[in-house]
Amino acid sequence: MFSNKRSKVIAAAAAAGLIATVAACSSTSGTAAASSTPASSATASPSASSSGSGSGGGSNARSGPAAGGSTGTITSVSSSGFTLTTATGEKVTIKEASSTTYEKGTSPATPGAVTTGEPVLVLGTTDSTTITAAQVIVQPPATSGSNPGGQTISFTKSKSGSTQTVGQIPSDYTQGSGTLASGTTADKATEAALAAYPGGVIDRVVELSNGDYEVHNIGVNWPHHIFVNQNFQVIGADD
Repeated sequence: MFSNKRSKVIAAAAAAGLIATVAACSSTSGTAAASSTPASSATASPSASSSGSGSGGGSNARSGPAAGGSTGTITSVSSSGFTLTTATGEKVTIKEASSTTYEKGTSPATPGAVTTGEPVLVLGTTDSTTITAAQVIVQPPATSGSNPGGQTISFTKSKSGSTQTVGQIPSDYTQGSGTLASGTTADKATEAALAAYPGGVIDRVVELSNGDYEVHNIGVNWPHHIFVNQNFQVIGADD
């Protein structure tokens, strides 16, 4: 039976934590701009401002809700979805739909697999504080995602992000360049980024001109840009 049998228990405070995060993250480089162009076909434009904070902030590709995801622990369940808490303590609201698919480990599952306390990976469409789930993986298989250096820095209000740059940044990369990715491509890039730098929320994946990907990470102070190559290995990260 689909999860609408559950009782509604998500508190407003669950969304408020990440709302505050995104607001503060936007304070140094402008707020996220949404256009009417569908994310699946939008070409990134430097005029679309991002939510990246820290001294390395600037505009980045954005066209409304886009493919992304997050990982963490299920902390509450409702009739319409659930909340998860990331490794850095951020709260993310997950909306389920009739089209949402479920796995437990590597096996197909039902909505009943979503229970409080379980680790979970969610892939879907990210809109600021909310992910509309396309796929929910409870007890996701352990991965050893490539990490070119540095650790996720959790969000702290009024604290600037690190200016650290690690690994390889594509030489032709400029913030705002590229085309929004979707589908399996975006899912693979999101999973790779979250495996290397857990704790944030991926709110878009941008395919660059050389075929690599820039994965945009919010809800943390660092990293905000995670770079993934064509083999879906993380090669670099910066603010």
